[in-house]
Amino acid sequence: MNCRFDVLVVGIGGQGTVLASNILGEACVIEGIPVRGAETHGMAQRGGSVESHIRIGSTFGPLISPGSADLLIAFDLLEGFRARHFLRDGAPLVTSRSLVVPTSVYARSLPVPEESGIISALMGTRLCVVDAAGIASRAGSPLAQNVVMLGAASVYLPLSYEALLEAVRRTVPEKTRSLNEKAFEMGRDAGCNP
Repeated sequence: MNCRFDVLVVGIGGQGTVLASNILGEACVIEGIPVRGAETHGMAQRGGSVESHIRIGSTFGPLISPGSADLLIAFDLLEGFRARHFLRDGAPLVTSRSLVVPTSVYARSLPVPEESGIISALMGTRLCVVDAAGIASRAGSPLAQNVVMLGAASVYLPLSYEALLEAVRRTVPEKTRSLNEKAFEMGRDAGCNP
């Protein structure tokens, strides 16, 4: 691979954004592609924002500049809305339908936005909304939502299906391996066409 591809994964502390970025990094290692990454945690243990920057094929620093991400994967609607300025024009935003409030970027004194209002505000992007919670539950555990989201976003990634699935196998705990494989595959089936 001779091109760069920047992925930003955003969510709330505890949703598995760091594990998701580790899976992407492992897939790059499997394919022999250089990768750089960094996480930023905003009071993550208290439900704050978490950003994982993954720069596939990059020789530059690990942080993605606003307006340059090739893909945004959001584990929460509000986090996707908050981070949309990182996307380059025409790049896809794959988001979970989940809405966790309050977050560190959302004051408790403000009215809670409606899901439909957030989705409408995101319509200017190449938007793919996934029922990650429902799919993860059907796969066997609501904790697998992050892997469902990786599956849904996998069609946009410059990594092979085989490398991504092998990275899931290598990265998740052994006792959850088959569940996470199923979650990845179900997420891929539920994702949008590029």
